[in-house]
Amino acid sequence: MYLLVMGLVCLPVAGRAQGPTEPRLFNYKEERKEGFTIFPQWVSVMRRHQGDVATPENCPANLCKAPEWQQLLASLRNRSLRDQAIAVNEFANRFRYVLDQDNYGKSDYWAIPREFLTLGGDCEDYAIIKYFSLRQLGVPAEQLRIVVVQDSNLRIPHAILALYVPEGIMILDNQIQNIVPHSKISHYVPVFSLNERNWWMHLP
Repeated sequence: MYLLVMGLVCLPVAGRAQGPTEPRLFNYKEERKEGFTIFPQWVSVMRRHQGDVATPENCPANLCKAPEWQQLLASLRNRSLRDQAIAVNEFANRFRYVLDQDNYGKSDYWAIPREFLTLGGDCEDYAIIKYFSLRQLGVPAEQLRIVVVQDSNLRIPHAILALYVPEGIMILDNQIQNIVPHSKISHYVPVFSLNERNWWMHLP
């Protein structure tokens, strides 16, 4: 799990749970695991987001787009999952890409949505806000996974969101403008994925 130690380096933009007969993410085998002790960043995000409240101090009106985010989610409540996913992906991808070192003085920091909506962020921060956006819209955790992959073209780790729907697995990615089926992407090698319930190790 060297990616957890080294942190993620990623680039800006240039349903149902999986069953035995359903497609495997990027056609890789996977092993479901329990417990998040090796993912302190994810544990911290879940804890901090659950108790987070936007205030004028932590969400200044001239910078923070949390109210705009909540307005978007409210407008999507009665829309189809497809429309919700497209809108959430487009909204998040509008925000500027910023390295964790520049935002927080750390090489790797997983931001909660309010922090991303104020400062921008890097690849896992895009995936995180998309995850919590769809969760707030009622999409079950079992249909969502934040996925850390190795980009075999750029030879760097990257993070995306996978959405499991009856038609297959759809990928929400800050490096790809539109939502695409996982079968259309050939340069990502999944390393691990996680949601609020479990995590998965991916194997060739």
